[in-house]
Amino acid sequence: MSETQIDPVQFLQELVAIPSLPGEETAVAQYLAAQMNRLGLAARIDEVGNAVGVRENVGADGRIHHEIVLLGHMDTVPGDIPVRLEDGKLYGRGAVDAKGPLAAFVMAAAQADLPPGTRIVVIGAVEEESATSKGARFAAGQYRPDWCIIGEPSGWDGVTLGYKGRVLIDYEYARPMSHTAGETPGAAESSIVWYNELIAYVEAFNFDRTRLFDRLLPSIRHIHTDSDGLTNRIRLKVGVRLPPNFDVDEFQADLEEWAGEASLHFYGYEPAFQSKRATPLAQAFNRTLRQMGARPCFKHKTGTSDMNVVGPVWNCPIVAYGPGDSSLDHTPQEHIVIADYLRAIEVLKLVIGD
Repeated sequence: MSETQIDPVQFLQELVAIPSLPGEETAVAQYLAAQMNRLGLAARIDEVGNAVGVRENVGADGRIHHEIVLLGHMDTVPGDIPVRLEDGKLYGRGAVDAKGPLAAFVMAAAQADLPPGTRIVVIGAVEEESATSKGARFAAGQYRPDWCIIGEPSGWDGVTLGYKGRVLIDYEYARPMSHTAGETPGAAESSIVWYNELIAYVEAFNFDRTRLFDRLLPSIRHIHTDSDGLTNRIRLKVGVRLPPNFDVDEFQADLEEWAGEASLHFYGYEPAFQSKRATPLAQAFNRTLRQMGARPCFKHKTGTSDMNVVGPVWNCPIVAYGPGDSSLDHTPQEHIVIADYLRAIEVLKLVIGD
């Protein structure tokens, strides 16, 4: 079947309606691969569960000279949002982050006028919303694209050039029970002392840094205390968003020193990554958006994405692009404006054919 026989809005709605938490993407991968095959992409599910679709137009010499990877992700954070179309908006978990951008990738890859010698690879990756980024890490070793577009919401008229880094820390401390009227601090109080040391470090680091992208951004992700009557225990999960060129080893050493007898587990580390506005890919977006009457907005995001994973490996022109308002990521109000989704498809078609 041709792409005209698949309605892009229905495709997105059906994609959003399939639950796909990290590690539970099989059903959505099967649907995505089936739809890509219908659209004329040679699609399969790879060894780690990514849905991969390929379309190419070989050159006169029978070779491929330019490969573009469109890397989106299929998984979503938890949260059941009833999927519905209402007032030109599609509501549902993942509509913005990031099935909207992924659906736009698929439709654009199927419809774009590929220049001779061009190959398009669309990847719906697994586990982007967890600290593993399993799908992107696998893809990083399988491809060597000339250009890469990451599927994340930037707004149809926006382009993202960089993402902050991240490190996650699990703090755990247990101590014998003592009376709350006594002088001995409990496990919870000890964790607060440690976290306050972290905050003091952050405030000193951020003192003369005005741009949010250049600052440390800590957050408490989870906190739990419990007691069996003999032992008092606290578990604290902290995430810290990291600026470019940050010495994470020195930071970890300080945190361990302040932790005393508590145990710390560091994981999910990703360094910050930035691309440049002057690359041929960024300029292709700039020309296309202006051609469509928009004033392009180039952004740096305070979160992370699979750009952090593949960017340093592929070392090629790379941006993140996709329809949707990123302030709605992970929220109960997550929805995408259908008109913006359709505009993004047209933008991607022109960029691919540039």
